[in-house]
Amino acid sequence: MKSVINWFEIPVADMDRAIKFYEPVLQVTLKREQMDVAELAIFPHEDPATGGALAKFDGITPSSQGAIIYLHTDNLAATLDRVSSAGGACVFGPLELPRGIGTIALFTDSEGNRVGLHQPA
Repeated sequence: MKSVINWFEIPVADMDRAIKFYEPVLQVTLKREQMDVAELAIFPHEDPATGGALAKFDGITPSSQGAIIYLHTDNLAATLDRVSSAGGACVFGPLELPRGIGTIALFTDSEGNRVGLHQPA
């Protein structure tokens, strides 16, 4: 197994609003794709076996409860500033983890999801 993460999807209610939030926060360009049952905005990734997207389809609802995914950042403080500027809010941290694991924080996004950020040590 290369990685425990294969694919993730962050539920959204309003795709345009979510893209407007995540692109400046993570300083990326998302690639929109339409499938039969889902609208996606895919995060850039080099490894074809690992990736993720914003996802809008019947049966999923953004939530601040449940599983938490952690997105990579090289500069946690700057990313949290962009979260705030984009209309989100830091809800936990930053917290420096033991044993040189790095620093984490949680934020709420434009859709009401709770998402983590991880800055490696």
